[in-house]
Amino acid sequence: MESHPYTKPRGVGPVTTELTPGAEPTAAQPPIEPGGRDGAAIRIQNLARHYKMGSATIRAVDGISLEVHSGDFVAVLGASGSGKSSLLNLLAGLDHPTSGSVFVLGRELGAMTPIELSRHRNGTIGMVFQSFNLLPRMTVMENVELPLRIAEVPRAERPQRVREALERVGLAARLTHRPGELSGGEQQRVAIARALVNRPRILLADEPTGNLDSATGEEILRLISSINKPVASAAPGVPGVNVAAAHATTATTVVMVTHERALAERYANRIVTMADGRIARQERTANPAPTAEAIAEKGVPS
Repeated sequence: MESHPYTKPRGVGPVTTELTPGAEPTAAQPPIEPGGRDGAAIRIQNLARHYKMGSATIRAVDGISLEVHSGDFVAVLGASGSGKSSLLNLLAGLDHPTSGSVFVLGRELGAMTPIELSRHRNGTIGMVFQSFNLLPRMTVMENVELPLRIAEVPRAERPQRVREALERVGLAARLTHRPGELSGGEQQRVAIARALVNRPRILLADEPTGNLDSATGEEILRLISSINKPVASAAPGVPGVNVAAAHATTATTVVMVTHERALAERYANRIVTMADGRIARQERTANPAPTAEAIAEKGVPS
């Protein structure tokens, strides 16, 4: 979902290294193994999504090829209408491409049955949106428990899984509150806990700071960074986050759509800029890419 950006934090982000459009960045780290083939958590090949509006064709995504390695934090930038959210929907299996392929952890989404796609959305990936999408009549615990119910996790296991997810985002004391009793930042943290409760390997975030003020938005980015690199980062500065819980055990690949270049430079290790449905530029930031050792801890099967 596209939105108007809020005021950017002051200061200049890390220096970035620009790459040739459409080319893959070269990493200083050793090869990362394995996600899918060659360590790719996500591989996109000649991906297109076109819509018909009367006699006009809208090329929302127009021939994109891209790889995201396991443990990457990739920020996707671009103006409204550039195709960022359309791309994220294709990665999530929420939409079907007009042509091209999406491979996630070595499996092609287009070859999945509807049931397999549903399992993919509920287990392999976690999703966070600009609007928190919490059910107002349910408590925090009930909102976070929903993906477990859909996945048919045994009832006896659910309370502990929910508490672990809420501890990870610093909201263990809010189990019985309802969304209307929480601040915007707290609601987004509940949404992140809900995305994490099934222990996904990939987190997709669509403008997660778009409805938040700049200070709260940076707090949310620190939290997402701690999920992406739990060993190196324990969500410093995020109020109430349990460091041991934030640490968890493994890294999570993150793909985040945002308007906020300053935040992308501060937290992502790669930036992909889109324009007119295509990749206009790729950059590697000064933030470290994931190491082979960190990905080995993940235990992602090929």
